[in-house]
Amino acid sequence: MTRARRLRLRVFRVIVLLLGGAFFLVPIGAMFEFSTRGNRVGAPRTLEAWTTIVTYPDLLGAIRDSLGLAAITSVVMLVLLLPTMIWVRLRLPRLKRTIEFLCLLPLTIPAIVLVVGLGLPFAYRALDAGLSAIDVKTLSEAARSLGASWGTVMFRVIAPNMSSALLNACLLSVALVLGEFTFANLLSYLNLQVEIFQLGLANAGTSIAVSVASLMFAFILLVILSFFGRLRTRAAPERTGLPYPSAAAGPR
Repeated sequence: MTRARRLRLRVFRVIVLLLGGAFFLVPIGAMFEFSTRGNRVGAPRTLEAWTTIVTYPDLLGAIRDSLGLAAITSVVMLVLLLPTMIWVRLRLPRLKRTIEFLCLLPLTIPAIVLVVGLGLPFAYRALDAGLSAIDVKTLSEAARSLGASWGTVMFRVIAPNMSSALLNACLLSVALVLGEFTFANLLSYLNLQVEIFQLGLANAGTSIAVSVASLMFAFILLVILSFFGRLRTRAAPERTGLPYPSAAAGPR
């Protein structure tokens, strides 16, 4: 690659990052500006809307319930979907298309498409990409030849080799569940998004402040989960006694 091409590519990346950052940060900045406005025109800015967040007991309960739903959804999704996909790839490959159709079917049902918290199709795609990146058949045959049971093959041989896919599926599930509103509102269940909606009917400034705080909280939570996954990935080569390959290291 020539120097001029590398420079153009670097400039293009910077422009894309700036446009992407502006697309996300400008609305959030406008929301923060609105939440600091006073009650009347010309009034000094205040953080009253932010300081009163902790005074709403229903809001704290809604946050707790949303986090609980996110954790339950991630666990149930992995427990049901991961063993099924591994078993189909190993023993019933003819059913792969059927399982894929069933997992993606909710996207074609109008009543369910409205539900943002539906994470099954997205989790399936993440896990399918992880299974496609490894040689599942060779790993399972090697483990079975050493006397491992099918449970050991699934959860101690195959699953650790697709930790990135598992983490991506959990991240998608958590992000989607934290944004769920439609079904929770129809069922009169008070989760975070429903509480923000009800709070906006009484106090717009506090509602916007809670929305910004929830976005920041979800972003920080996803970054922490992603960072935790990277630490596990970097620790894997060290446990085998091999140095972790660096970007500067070239082929030998």
